[in-house]
Amino acid sequence: MLQRHDSLERQRERRVRQRVARRVARSLRSQVDSLRRLLVFAFLLASVGLGLALYLGLRPAPEPEAVVLGRGQAGVMRPGRLAADSTHRPSESAEERGREIAGGEASYYGDELRGNPTASGEAFDPEGLTAAHRSLPLGSRLRVTNLRNDRSVVVRVNDRGPFAGHRVIDVSKGAARALGMLGRGTARVRIELLPS
Repeated sequence: MLQRHDSLERQRERRVRQRVARRVARSLRSQVDSLRRLLVFAFLLASVGLGLALYLGLRPAPEPEAVVLGRGQAGVMRPGRLAADSTHRPSESAEERGREIAGGEASYYGDELRGNPTASGEAFDPEGLTAAHRSLPLGSRLRVTNLRNDRSVVVRVNDRGPFAGHRVIDVSKGAARALGMLGRGTARVRIELLPS
């Protein structure tokens, strides 16, 4: 009888353990399912957010239209810096305003390229007010305006680039200083083509 009682007691303990194990397994499955749903929701939310960010602001700026200067030929200005007072705010004069041709992200390059030849053949001067653009004629004058602080500078295109990311223009370190973008390294800008 004692043996039979031990056997019944073991069976009860085994059933209790099995019930507890089933409850724990159900609870774990429920938690895994909830976590899976949460991850799917987070992924969908991140996808929508990324798509919205790309649609609203991280799109590359459209390529500027072809610019014809004079008889379709642009000469290269003499090497050297523009006047020190060429940093200015846009004026109301239609002649000085220029034609807006692009907008997007600008970056700058500095001392590491000092003395290297540019596409125009002149040696790169990081303190000069120059810029690199992919397609504008060498020698073109541009007003670049930092949209964050409304500071602008007139630069001369003397090189080709930028070739990184969705950037629309690379400016020299001197121009970047005038635009107030040395700390950040990049800035959202507006670019206007000025008459020669």
